[in-house]
Amino acid sequence: QVQLVESGGGLVQAGGSLRLACAAAGRTVSSYTMGWFRQAPGKERAFVLGISWSVGRTSYADSVKGRFTIPRDNAKNTVYLQMNSLKPEDTAVYYCAASSWAAVSKEANQYDIWGQGTQVTVSS
Repeated sequence: QVQLVESGGGLVQAGGSLRLACAAAGRTVSSYTMGWFRQAPGKERAFVLGISWSVGRTSYADSVKGRFTIPRDNAKNTVYLQMNSLKPEDTAVYYCAASSWAAVSKEANQYDIWGQGTQVTVSS
């Protein structure tokens, strides 16, 4: 079973960029459908984006389309969340997650394995 370790959170000004990393240990990350979620204070965990390499599909939340991407480094067995044009409303704890399902689900309960989370704070 894969284990996920996140890094890269921090404080950034609005309009800036930040890249989060999700390093996988135990299995090749591309054998899973990978997703990024976020949870702001007082809110439920929400889907950000996800990718399934097996079916060749990426899915985005409307709020991040055109700003966030999910690149991958095969040599490091790591997926990233590249966040550009950040807004204060992007402030949240961000989680990466792995699913054994081939389809990209926007539901957190479809993901079996989770990283520990990393805080992203966007100042105005």
